Amino acid sequence: MSPFHTGRRAAAAIVTAALLVPLAACSGSGDDATKKDNGGGSGSTTKLTVLAAASLTDVFQKASAVYEKEHPGTKVTFSFAGSQELAAQVKQGAPADALVTADTKTMDGLKADTGAPTVIAKNRLVIATGKGNPKKVGALKDLADSKLKVVLAAPEVPVGRYSKKVLDAQKLTVKPVSQEPNVRAVLSKVELGEADAGIVYKTDAATAPTKVDAVDIPDAQNAVASYPAATLKSSQHAAAAAAFVKWLSTPEAQKLLQDAGFQKP
Repeated sequence: MSPFHTGRRAAAAIVTAALLVPLAACSGSGDDATKKDNGGGSGSTTKLTVLAAASLTDVFQKASAVYEKEHPGTKVTFSFAGSQELAAQVKQGAPADALVTADTKTMDGLKADTGAPTVIAKNRLVIATGKGNPKKVGALKDLADSKLKVVLAAPEVPVGRYSKKVLDAQKLTVKPVSQEPNVRAVLSKVELGEADAGIVYKTDAATAPTKVDAVDIPDAQNAVASYPAATLKSSQHAAAAAAFVKWLSTPEAQKLLQDAGFQKP
């Protein structure tokens, strides 16, 4: 064979080898990634996705840090929204491992998609006003004043349903300037001065002490919100999801919840 042909064959071999090296490297990293996602091998990480009611935003962000420290092989991420939005996500097959809603009604409607739920906390309503309560709101009856800009959560949202319940019980007609998709949106309207008052959970008002005042609603006129937690049957990490849900009822998790203003389940 001529030196010319020998040189061409050698060059082709070098090019082929060069192309195969990155492909082999990609294949190897893909195998490692699959092993990690499946929880295989040492140092693997299980990634949990928890769908949680918006009112749990602050306390759950603190809880995840504590949980991950105690369970170094688990990473917990949250998707916060109104419970009705979370239910829609579950029904649409959104990839997630556990669910925590702000009412039992929403959770009960998902029995085909969840494990047995456990109530992990309770909450109560307050009236949020601008800092210093400039409109001098003192009770539920004041919300019926047509001169007052009141914002409520939409009736399909748990806090909106609770709000309607307590207002109806007092035979009060309140015409809100807007109906929001979750409790944090209600709180935001009051914080920004776009509303004079709004009904939120006690724990939500407590997250903005420099921006809003909280007017207590007497127990006899109030509603109790229950927060059930459950695993999702579609979870790819059933054991880890069950462990997290169980942890929410431990003394350590309960202290976090109660420090944030939630009541015992």
